[in-house]
Amino acid sequence: MELFFNPFDNLVCILLGISFTVWFTLLLVFIIVPAIFGVSFGIRRLYMKTLLKIFEWATLRIERGAKEKNHLLYKPYSNAIIAREPTSLEEEIKEIRRSGSNKDLDAAPEFEMSDIFYFARRGVESIMDDEVTKRFSAEELESWNLLTRSNYNFHYISLRLTVLWGLGLLIRYGLLLPLRVTLAFTGVGLLVFLTSVVGLLPNGRMKNFLSEKVHLMCYRICVRALTAIITYHDSENKPKNGGICVANHTSPIDVIILASDGCYAMVGQIHGGLMGVIQRSMVKACPHVWFERSEVKDRHLVAKRLSDHVEDKSKLPILIFPEGTCINNTSVMMFKKGSFEIGATVYPVAIKYDPRFGDAFWNSSKFGMVNYLLRMMSSWAIVCSVWYLPPMSREEGEDAVQFANRVKAAIARQGGLVDLLWDGGLKRGKVKDTFKEEQQKLYSKMLVGTQEDRSRS
Repeated sequence: MELFFNPFDNLVCILLGISFTVWFTLLLVFIIVPAIFGVSFGIRRLYMKTLLKIFEWATLRIERGAKEKNHLLYKPYSNAIIAREPTSLEEEIKEIRRSGSNKDLDAAPEFEMSDIFYFARRGVESIMDDEVTKRFSAEELESWNLLTRSNYNFHYISLRLTVLWGLGLLIRYGLLLPLRVTLAFTGVGLLVFLTSVVGLLPNGRMKNFLSEKVHLMCYRICVRALTAIITYHDSENKPKNGGICVANHTSPIDVIILASDGCYAMVGQIHGGLMGVIQRSMVKACPHVWFERSEVKDRHLVAKRLSDHVEDKSKLPILIFPEGTCINNTSVMMFKKGSFEIGATVYPVAIKYDPRFGDAFWNSSKFGMVNYLLRMMSSWAIVCSVWYLPPMSREEGEDAVQFANRVKAAIARQGGLVDLLWDGGLKRGKVKDTFKEEQQKLYSKMLVGTQEDRSRS
């Protein structure tokens, strides 16, 4: 049987081979090798500055087009209720009674119908300015970053902006996304393979050294897969062996952000699938703390495992996110007290993302992990700042809850985040009855206190 070869097919094969070689060479020279040695050519920061210039130009075009066409510019939600100085329940109810009645307050009965207005007003205020549930949705922008996921109306204002948005779409999905996916698979593949190889070595300094270098290299490649531009502050306060690193939690990539600047022992539940493969290979090279599903709810067992780890000063610091869920980069919510009961030195870390380049918040009730990662890789970039705060220890007479709140307040203050006392578990659960009972106790205490004062007089 005679075979015929088409010269055109040979030319296509040659061009594809050359393209693959060039592509792999660029990846190796400009991304993988710099990640191995922890150096940067400054390309990402130049890219970030260029994007800022484009965003500024787009914002000016939006404002000009809106004025010409009388469009209503998009503005983030603003509170409809004027902020008032915080006052106690008793003071506010007395004020309502004073304004609604001409009677002497001392002669007033223990309960008045006007008291209902206080609770009704507070209920309306909570609905209009809900400081809890809005922390579980994407942070809103004052300007457009050429992503329809930020606002669906911006790119219809003018033809130039529509063309610019279309060009950005081609760049993000046609160039950046394939590059980032390639880097992600490279980083994860190397992490699984190299940690498995290092895990074959006997325990000792050489194994620890190689494990640290492998983890740093692979995490830095994964950081480049997100085009992450990270600024680290106060590196002299970086967590040390035998300690616990606690940070606010916005996204699963928080782990990669921190681990690309230092090695940590991870804590988490054992998973199946690809995540399980990664966990099993990582634990061979480094003593991470993984729990079975049945062990996670056993607080004493978890505390014992963590305590045993931090007592060994040769082991890496543990990385924990005490909020237990992702918050939308605007606030810090209640820290679970478990990691603060151990008695180890705590190294607080504040993480703050710049939402202009991409929303790093993971709304797990809306997006699955794969969908979320694709959104991250199709964003312009992930830009964030990381602050290493001075180490903190539990003070004499301070319980675990007070210590946790003190650490949380320090993180919120440094990161410019709102410090909230609410439990992040409200993301999926209902308000606990104890919160309702607390308001009822305050009101009943006020009434009982008033009655006691009258009986004394």
